[in-house]
Amino acid sequence: MSPRKFLVSPLGGAARRGALSPLWLPIAATMVVIVLLVGALWRLSVPPRETARPLRLYCAAGMRVPVEQIIARYRQEYGVPIEIQYGGSNTLLNQLQVNRSEDADLYLAADDFFTEKARELGLAAETMPIAYTLPVVAVPSGNPRHIGTIHDLLREDVRVALADPDQAAIGQGVRDRLQRLHEGESSLWEVLAERVRTSGVFKPTVNDVANDVKLGAVDAGIVWDSTVAAPEYQGSLEGIRVEELAGEPDLLTIAVLRSSRQRTAALRFARYLTARDRGLRVFADFGMQPVEGDLWSERPELTFFCGAVNKRVVERIVADFSREEGVVVNTIYDGCGILTSRMKAIDQQRHELGFPDLYMACDRYYLEIDQVRDWFQEAAYVSEADLVLVVPKGSTRVRTLSDLVQPGVRVALGEPTQCTIGVLTWNLLESAGLADAMRKKQGEPGEVVVGKSSSALLVPDVVTGHVDAVIAYVTDTLTHREQVEVLPLHVENSVAIQPLSIARTSPYKYLARRLFRRIAESQEAFETAGFRYRGLGRGEAGASPPEPFRGP
Repeated sequence: MSPRKFLVSPLGGAARRGALSPLWLPIAATMVVIVLLVGALWRLSVPPRETARPLRLYCAAGMRVPVEQIIARYRQEYGVPIEIQYGGSNTLLNQLQVNRSEDADLYLAADDFFTEKARELGLAAETMPIAYTLPVVAVPSGNPRHIGTIHDLLREDVRVALADPDQAAIGQGVRDRLQRLHEGESSLWEVLAERVRTSGVFKPTVNDVANDVKLGAVDAGIVWDSTVAAPEYQGSLEGIRVEELAGEPDLLTIAVLRSSRQRTAALRFARYLTARDRGLRVFADFGMQPVEGDLWSERPELTFFCGAVNKRVVERIVADFSREEGVVVNTIYDGCGILTSRMKAIDQQRHELGFPDLYMACDRYYLEIDQVRDWFQEAAYVSEADLVLVVPKGSTRVRTLSDLVQPGVRVALGEPTQCTIGVLTWNLLESAGLADAMRKKQGEPGEVVVGKSSSALLVPDVVTGHVDAVIAYVTDTLTHREQVEVLPLHVENSVAIQPLSIARTSPYKYLARRLFRRIAESQEAFETAGFRYRGLGRGEAGASPPEPFRGP
């Protein structure tokens, strides 16, 4: 018998051929665990493209063809299935209202009247504009009845189909336009509706109207301009624009519904459908006038410059918005002087260099007076915060503004070239006739007048005993009420007003508007943080200041 063969293990000792040395077992187990952990982390870092179930879209019937094209492209790119239920805009809204618990994700209406109503009813979480449409008179190609005005639809030799105004957006739009015009003692709508009831037909959707014209069941109907541009009607229908149906176009919109159990996936598809380099191109091909729209990105990034005083309000709102939308919001908190200096150093025409999409200043000074206003649009004054004196609890050394300039009083002030609180503080000192005395105090040996780059750094200096007093926002004192005393300033111009605005150059204006609205509508968050809430109210620089802070 040949001698038994042994192999030398790399770690020393002998091992039989085909056997794993016991010394390798813990190493192999560790490697398996590492591989599994890396795989799990990778899966968590990549946003899922497949939804747990198909998204469910309630869609105005007249938008079927462009919407189906967009859905097909979206599924090809991202593998997300979408189920569609068609109907008149109002009919669909009524169904959503009845079936509130149903897992509907999206609602596309042919008129923003219906999506706004869905928001008012608590059905819609977000709405996004798509394109503008106008009603036209649809006739067979060649216009055999020679229809040129709305009055031609009243002729006895013309059979007419209209969409029911209680079911379809096109019907409501036509009714609204014609009710403003009169035919004798009745409105033009009443006359036309009676004519349709006696010798024509009302239909539930705009497509039903177009089909009746195409099949010759009627001689004319009123449809959207985009309807006659659809491939199924090209060559068989033409649209006649008439003066009576002109005016403000209807706005096609899509809403993300509160009933959606896949809110992030629904928002992502809605962004795709409303992106100017994706879905909006398809709507334009069908004769509609698209809104400007955002650029498409599966995971877009917003840059948000935010004055430090707003952080305790904005931080949670931004985090919730980012998670829900599946986007990244890079928020930079700092003194507004520092933030505006950064903006000025950036070529604002080149977004990739970091110019902000949104900007929320600590006070309107750093939006309007500091001349960055031309770079932003849609500014709203969303909140107010009082300026107050802050001193150590129990201290009697400083009780009024004039006490700050007394010898030996240690003071911390905002640095006016870096933060809004600094600008506002020195404006207060100037108006009170104390600015020269404070400047002199700064130059005196042994006096302590400390400059701070941000409002957030002022109150902690009082808490730690480094200074005897500061001028700060009342909102910065809330977390230190056990250690400090807050004294109101009974002077004018002691209120900071916080404006929120969107950059004109942002490629994601509509996404930014949704964040803008989320912040501006967060009344409870502002009031909890010590601000007075103003919401979406707009004001003018130089307006009378609101009622000042009266003490704790």
